[in-house]
Amino acid sequence: MKQVIMLLKPRLWSFKNRGIANEGNTRFFLFAGIGTIFWVGIFAVSHRVLVYFQKVENFGDILAFKLLSMILLVFFSLLIFSSILTSLSKLYLSKDLALVHALPVPSEKIYFARWIESTLDSSWMVIVYTIPVFFSYGIVYKTGIFFYIDIVLTLFPLCIISSALSALVVLLAVVLLPASRIRSIFVFLGLAVLIILYISFRLLKPERLVNPEAFSSVLFYFKDLSTPSSPLLPSTWAFDSLKAALTGNNSNAMFHLALSWSGAFFIIFVDIWVAKVLYFKGFSKTQAALVRLFKTQSKGFNIFFSFLDGPVRAFIIKEIKTFWRDQTQWSQIFLIGALIVIYLYNFSVLPFEKSPIKTIYLQNLFSFLNMALAAFVLTAITARFAFPSVSIEGNAFWIVRSSPISIRAFLWIKFFIYLFPLLILSEILVIATNMLLNVTPFMMYLSVITLFFMTPGVVAMGIGMGGAYPDFVSENPSQSVSSFGGLIFMILSAAYIGTVTILEAGPVYMVFMADIKGYKLTYLQWVWVIGSFLVAFLLSILAVILPMKFGEKKLVVFQR
Repeated sequence: MKQVIMLLKPRLWSFKNRGIANEGNTRFFLFAGIGTIFWVGIFAVSHRVLVYFQKVENFGDILAFKLLSMILLVFFSLLIFSSILTSLSKLYLSKDLALVHALPVPSEKIYFARWIESTLDSSWMVIVYTIPVFFSYGIVYKTGIFFYIDIVLTLFPLCIISSALSALVVLLAVVLLPASRIRSIFVFLGLAVLIILYISFRLLKPERLVNPEAFSSVLFYFKDLSTPSSPLLPSTWAFDSLKAALTGNNSNAMFHLALSWSGAFFIIFVDIWVAKVLYFKGFSKTQAALVRLFKTQSKGFNIFFSFLDGPVRAFIIKEIKTFWRDQTQWSQIFLIGALIVIYLYNFSVLPFEKSPIKTIYLQNLFSFLNMALAAFVLTAITARFAFPSVSIEGNAFWIVRSSPISIRAFLWIKFFIYLFPLLILSEILVIATNMLLNVTPFMMYLSVITLFFMTPGVVAMGIGMGGAYPDFVSENPSQSVSSFGGLIFMILSAAYIGTVTILEAGPVYMVFMADIKGYKLTYLQWVWVIGSFLVAFLLSILAVILPMKFGEKKLVVFQR
């Protein structure tokens, strides 16, 4: 372990030196403050839900435990996905690996040190933001200190197992795929994530919670709700341990905790054994020249964009080619496709017919809320693709500065490149969900038009903030979304979407209720409706112009 610790020391020193070098604490306190707000919000919501469940006699505990099982299953799925991406980067794509492998250290020890870093990087955020959920269980059920100790002892092996399984998948994938196509592993990983998400979602079977009539009797309904997930899943071992600790059965909790730790140690042993045989072989293959899966031809692009000026046309073609050549970018479409399928599936199984509220009102209410939700989905996709688009230029950004094109034109080219596909995606999303909800024509037109004007604002914020806070030296520019600039982008986008939603909420409700009840709006009411929509329209224009100007100004100063 001395050699492993020595390999980990540069990472520890980097944290220490980073703390000494940073004189200003503004960003730290901003991150900490926002993180604390989210942490408290998650705790408050979880506590309120559990208190509500406790009020349901003979049924509350079953719902609470079922919710805990779902949370742990989602927790495990997120860890698997995060660990796969982090493991590939840490084990094969880091820039310092050539130097590390030149050291007189066995390859399995290099692998083990990198795996420890990968586990920490992929797990810490998921743990931090699920801890308040588990704390709320302890407070509501008034447990002792053992439950809180069990939380820590249960989550650690779950993180280890997910990280070790992900690293094992990466080890095998790198060896099996052609060496010259190491980055195309992301295609394989995208498909794997699609399968994992689908299986995890189907294991939850959330529609059963609102459809007791599908069971032959109430007894079978209760029994199915209380049935745990597959005993082969590590998340089930964690659930059984936490459930036993909640109910005061500490000996049973220790038994399932021992299952988790034994599974963790076993998978670590298997990983090290496989790494001893395959890791260096896979790393050697990654040093071969990259062969692209898809080749782009300039001739077709030149004809299609022939109406544009020469330098502008060249930059547009360059941007499209960069996207297709970087398979870590377009392969994420698999993941986005999986999330969209699950998103649409959620709306298809909503039990409106069992609601005591009038169905047409409930459907259109969900349609209005879905409009904001689709905008947040758009924000997440923009953060993944549009925000890092400036940082992707990397050390070659000097070519952009020396080219016969201004920074303003450079940013606007990126804006339009990402605007049209994201606009099509957002419109498909909102139209498909509205068709599933069977909303009124008014709500359909409102959703389509609102998303049409909100999408340019969100994309402009992504490009503008990405230009204002670029990261040209990062090993993975896509990680720049977790930086200070990415945080500012997410805050501004959330504030913009929330403001537009609030501005439209009152007028939309008034128009909708007038249509249902058959009365006409007064002159003052029409003034309020038109005024609110006009303010939302002006806000959308400012959301496009101001971030792009801010990004241009900061990017010019940055280069100086």
